[in-house]
Amino acid sequence: MEWNNELNSEEQERYARQIMLPDFGEAGQKKLKAARVLVIGAGGLGSPAAFYLAAAGIGTVGLADFDHVELSNLQRQLLHTTADLGRRKIDSGRETLQALNPALQVPLYDEPVTEEYLAAILRSEHYDMVVDAVDDAKTKFAINDACVQTKTAFVHGGILKYQGQLMTYVPGSPCLRCLFPEAQAARGGKNGVLGAVPGVIGSLQATEVIKYLLGMGNLLAGRLLTYDSLPLSFRILNIPKRAECSCQDIDRSGRE
Repeated sequence: MEWNNELNSEEQERYARQIMLPDFGEAGQKKLKAARVLVIGAGGLGSPAAFYLAAAGIGTVGLADFDHVELSNLQRQLLHTTADLGRRKIDSGRETLQALNPALQVPLYDEPVTEEYLAAILRSEHYDMVVDAVDDAKTKFAINDACVQTKTAFVHGGILKYQGQLMTYVPGSPCLRCLFPEAQAARGGKNGVLGAVPGVIGSLQATEVIKYLLGMGNLLAGRLLTYDSLPLSFRILNIPKRAECSCQDIDRSGRE
């Protein structure tokens, strides 16, 4: 079935504050309505990222997570409430997102994300961008490798204690393995995290997605943003490509 990207009167009112933005307009809103974004991880980072993407009018926001809601999640995972304890996060998340935006399509994926599994999804379901909102390094690199392999843009986010980080990958730019050649990435996990920190990083991830979809502003491609909530500081570091990184071979093969 062909997707209708025209805006009805309700959508024009719902997104009025975006549509009036310079370089956005109805044309930009229609692009968001046609867009497909996959959020991997329905927890601390995925909650604000998915929520703001749904609020912005993204037409399809897929949710991938195989975990269930626990009481200790509720300090930071705003897609879920006390009433959701024990439920699959993707079910609770879809309910919250569609309560906010009933027109939103929310495909669900409840298997552990591997490179092969994600690459198959990206090839068959044609997502425009992926949000890395997971808290373990193995899955982060599976996301990276699948996106590099399929030439799919993604935005990486990581949190730890009072700090967070953010980087965007687009085909041809440095990837996560260029940044962490030893397969290590920031993670929250059992180390603890201030609940508002993933709110900051997840919101910035949603912003990067919207910028990418609309071709606006400067993406964090080849740049790492770091955030420390205690001194309230932001820094941006340039990330070069590593000559021996596997993404270089894929880039070269794509140009042949």
